[in-house]
Amino acid sequence: MADMSPIFRRNSSGQNPTERLVTLIRKPGCHLCDDAQVVIEKVCGELGVPWEEKDITQDQRLHDEYWEQIPVVLVDGAQHTFWRVDEQRLRRALTE
Repeated sequence: MADMSPIFRRNSSGQNPTERLVTLIRKPGCHLCDDAQVVIEKVCGELGVPWEEKDITQDQRLHDEYWEQIPVVLVDGAQHTFWRVDEQRLRRALTE
């Protein structure tokens, strides 16, 4: 199964990709956030996974929790990564 394309792998979490949610926590003017968004748009677009973005300048709780780590990526509300988003790692998190 490791050699199988992620498109054909079974999602062992039992969740349909459209039931997943990726959240990008970012701030305006952040070039790493822009880079992360490109990866998220690509992976989520290919897999049909919805995603959203949240601005830490508009949410004090998010600012207090993540201001040193942005961009931060959450998958189904749990922190997946920060600073740099690895396309293959995100894809695996959403398909395995």
